[in-house]
Amino acid sequence: MQHLIDRFLKYVKIDTQSDPNSRTTPSTEKQWLFAEELVEELQEIGLEEVTIDDNAYIMATLPSNISADVPVIGFISHFDTSPDFTGTDVNPQIIENYDGQDIVLNTLDNIVLSPDYFEDLLQYRGQTLITTDGTTLLGADDKAGITEIVTAMEYLIDHPEIKHGKIRIGFTPDEEIGRGAHLFDVDKFGAEWAYTLDGSQIGELEYENFNAASAKVIITGKGVHPGYAKNRMVNAISIATEFLEILPPEETPQRTEGREGFFHVHHLKGEIEHAEFELIVRDHDAALFEKRKQLLYDIAARLNRDHGDCIALEIKDQYFNMRQKVEPVMHIVDIAKEAMERVGVTPIIKPIRGGTDGSQLSYMGLPCPNIFAGGHNFHGKYEYVPVESMQKAVEVIVKICEIVATRR
Repeated sequence: MQHLIDRFLKYVKIDTQSDPNSRTTPSTEKQWLFAEELVEELQEIGLEEVTIDDNAYIMATLPSNISADVPVIGFISHFDTSPDFTGTDVNPQIIENYDGQDIVLNTLDNIVLSPDYFEDLLQYRGQTLITTDGTTLLGADDKAGITEIVTAMEYLIDHPEIKHGKIRIGFTPDEEIGRGAHLFDVDKFGAEWAYTLDGSQIGELEYENFNAASAKVIITGKGVHPGYAKNRMVNAISIATEFLEILPPEETPQRTEGREGFFHVHHLKGEIEHAEFELIVRDHDAALFEKRKQLLYDIAARLNRDHGDCIALEIKDQYFNMRQKVEPVMHIVDIAKEAMERVGVTPIIKPIRGGTDGSQLSYMGLPCPNIFAGGHNFHGKYEYVPVESMQKAVEVIVKICEIVATRR
């Protein structure tokens, strides 16, 4: 497993955070450094048709080693990391033979990764964990997925006795800001279906995700001396607060789970004459998703009536539930499930409380369920990944390739 660890550590030490405010693809120049190094590595291990386009989308081929005509399949991960927390100077820590106790990530700042709070840790007793040092995210989302795909392809190259058809792999920028699949060339990729390696704990297998939209609310107020403000002042901060108080308080990320949807306010700023906030809207059910968006329109209309056309609301759809596109080809989920079972992993089939490149790719004509990459607590300083989970993901990829090659 040391080779797997070394590859992962090399990847996460390169800062690849994306930037939602950028209009370029990739959204940050620093993603290019990782992409160019990855292209060289793919060539070095022996993959063919290794390409990188003007937007840093990487594709490569492992040619078939059988004469039978079997489907071309693919594996996809993204190389950007979240802008939610710093990814500069990542300094991973390796915890061997984890004993189930607290892990001190940073003594100086008293940052502790504790199973009392993160109960999932307890299922990894005796395993090797890779954590942060408490000052950055780790980047297992999704450099664990890239590590696993590259390692699986290298294993298949080194073990030609394992039969497989043509395999395509793809790596994308900017997934964390919702643009990872926007410029992905599905026709060029040429696969009948693919799998993203972008899930969390070992065993996850997902073909449902949220319907997603973003919303921005801009409120224009009117400043008047508070001593003479009656019937004159329009306080943009107060109206923003009123808007947010109308939203159902129980429908937030911290109070929902499973298939329950939510509203999530993630940016808010304001003064008397100008306030604005941004939120995301999520729901697995298409009808409920539309109702959530309509509620925002209704609140804006009501407050505009009450306060004099002071609110501008913009809602943008981001992605949709891929279940609609995957269910007609459920055999691709069944193959992944069988592969997990054959390598000793218990499948956990559940909806994604988020999205992946696969959700957009499925609507672009490339059905794309999601498989675990092994990490936990993404996008923050408590992120960690068990090495054994990464190794099992490699085995699942190899087994999928083998099953597709032998399935007639």
